[in-house]
Order: sequence, then structure tokens, then C-alpha cells
Amino acid sequence: MAYRFQRRISLAPGVRLNISKRGVGLSVGPRGASVSMGPRGIHAHAGLPGTGLAYRTQLSSSRRASSKEQASAPSALETRIGQGESLGLQLSVKKDGNVRYLFEDGTPLSDQDVRWLRRHARDAIRAQLKTLCDELNADIVRLGQLHHDTPSPHCRGYTPRHFAEPAPTPPTPVPLPWWKALWPPARRQHESDNTRRQTRFNDDYRTWEHRKADFDAAEFARQQREEQGVLRQRDDMTLTLQERLEEIDWPRETVIDFDLGSDDTTMALDIDLPSGDDMPDREWTMPAKALKLTPKSLSATRQRKLYRDHVHGIAFRVLGAVFVRLPSVQEVRVSGYRQVVDLTTGGTRDQYLYSIKVTRAQWNRIHFDQLAQVDPVAAVEAFTLRRDMTKTGIFRDIEPFMLV
Repeated sequence: MAYRFQRRISLAPGVRLNISKRGVGLSVGPRGASVSMGPRGIHAHAGLPGTGLAYRTQLSSSRRASSKEQASAPSALETRIGQGESLGLQLSVKKDGNVRYLFEDGTPLSDQDVRWLRRHARDAIRAQLKTLCDELNADIVRLGQLHHDTPSPHCRGYTPRHFAEPAPTPPTPVPLPWWKALWPPARRQHESDNTRRQTRFNDDYRTWEHRKADFDAAEFARQQREEQGVLRQRDDMTLTLQERLEEIDWPRETVIDFDLGSDDTTMALDIDLPSGDDMPDREWTMPAKALKLTPKSLSATRQRKLYRDHVHGIAFRVLGAVFVRLPSVQEVRVSGYRQVVDLTTGGTRDQYLYSIKVTRAQWNRIHFDQLAQVDPVAAVEAFTLRRDMTKTGIFRDIEPFMLV
């Protein structure tokens, strides 16, 4: 692809959103949830990542359910549990909706183990599959609502974050029994052990203080950069925009090329957009009894509408990041392109779908407290727009605006 501008940002996708139609590879349930088994039965674990909060609940007893089960040979999974192991499992859903049962290291369970698990944890599996079904369908909806999280251009400044890592806990001196205190070698060894633990704590605490000082210094520098540097320093403007774009929960890897105009009041950006084939082509339902998900194909019309809303939502988010973080920029030109097959050579070429020129005054007219009522496809029509799109969401080539 051709690079029109000097600077490039490659933005990693968010960890939860999957817009590929090539299969579903998500773990069942919310992040932090799992099913584990031990000699006392099967338990569900769920936690909120980053919070330290979790809960654990028993799903079933380890006793066999019937005399028929007692007569059959135990599965390897059941045998390991009976020997006192506690096993974590992962559930994933294939493209056809069927469930794969895996150990934590990715090794699949045997058919016999799967049958045993489905008998003893059926309700837990269904609950997690229902959670996954709801999340997958919600992710499809969110693809068309990416613009909902666009910040108001009046929300400026930066609030430094607090250092989240807790300080090391000081050691508690271990008391020495009185009969050992009477023996000098034991007393000296005890004092040496306490001194060693205190020394290790002192070293750990100093290391923690250094990490905290570095973090606080970086946060202060970022605050100065976002509140003052962006007003006059081109490098600060570039770094601030990059940091803010990287903090957006992008649904896929997104590449953005950009450059500032000669007087720093204009900016142009090129966005590498997904192709229509990268969008999901199905939604999911939960059968009444089966332990699986059922895929339901999206209509071609709905897929095109989802794609149309999504690519315009990306432009909306990028425009929002520029206007809220770079107060000296008064005009932005954002263009979106995708790779298509070049019918003349058989290779690929960049096809520009839209090119939008927006002034800060025009952007400020949007009601950012009512973004759920805003259609990004229609909203960009209030700006200077180059776009050749049919009512059903089919795009044709356009020539993008240049940076002047």
C-alpha cells in the first residue's frame, strides 16, 4: 500500500471483540470465569480481572449419579479427580456452534471425559454458553456503535493515574520459642533468618519505590504534555494523539497514517479499514437443550449496513480523538481505504471509500451527550465529503483529500 503521510500507528485490537467470521475462539463466559473439578465436586470460579474480586460456587457433588454410572469404568478425568487433583478447563465454540472441551494447556478432553463432564456440569456449561452467546451478539451490535464512545471536544486535560501495584508487605518477625532462645546457635540462626527476611523486604520495597517513581514521573510528564505541550510542540501533539488512539478498544488491528500541516492547524489521516469479508456473517442462539450454540446467518443487507456503520464509526472515533486532544488543530481530513483486488494486475490496491474534511466549528455542533441518536453515516454528510456509496452500502472508488 502507498503511504501518503509520514507517521504511522499500528493499533492492537481489544482482547474481547472478534469480528472475524472464520471461527469463534473465545473462552466461554466472562473473562476470569472457569470450571474446575476436585474430589469434593465441580465448582465454578468467576472473577473480575484487575480487581482481585472472585467467587466460587459448587455445581455438583463428586458422587456418581446412578448405579449405571457406578457400574461403568471411570473416565481418566474422573480418576484424576478421585486422586485429589483440581483441574481447570476451557470451553470454546467452533464455527458450527459445537463446543470443544480443553484442559488449561489446550489439550482436548477425550470423548469419555467429555461425556462425564457433560453429565456432572451440564447446568454450569449451559450458563457459560449463554453468557458467551450474549457477548458474541452484543459484540456484533457494538461494531455498528463504535461512535457512541466518542469524547466531547470540551473534555480536555489529563488526570494522572494512580500506581496500581501495592507496596510489598513487611515481614512479621517470627517469635523464638523460649527453649530455643537458651541455645546460642539456635538464637543466632533465628536472628539471621529475621534479618534476611527484613533485608529482602527492604530490597523489594526500594525496587517498588523506583517503579512507582518512574510511573508517577511518566504520568506527570504526560499531564504536562497533554495540557501544555500540545499547544506548541509538534512532537507532543504526535505522541499525545498516538497514546489516545492506542487507548481506544479497537475491534481489529488498525493502521493509521497521519501528518500535520505546515502551521499545525490542519491534520490529515488515512485509516486502513477492514474489508467486508472481515465482518461477522452470523449471529448466535442458544438451543433449548443441546450444549452448543446455533449459528444464524446474517442477511447480505444487514451485513452491508453493519459494515457501513462500522467504517464510518471508525472515522468518527478518530476525528473525536484529534479534536479533543489537539486544541490547536482547526481542520481535520480523514480518509478511509481498504485493500481490494486490482482487476488489471491481479494484485491488490487501495480503494478509498470516503474522505471527510471537518472544521472544529462543524464538529462542535454535534450533541455528544446524544450520540446514541447520531447516525455516523448521515452525520458526515454535514461536512465536506467525498463518498460514492449506494443506499444499500456498496462503495465505489473516490479520490481522497490531500493535506495542504
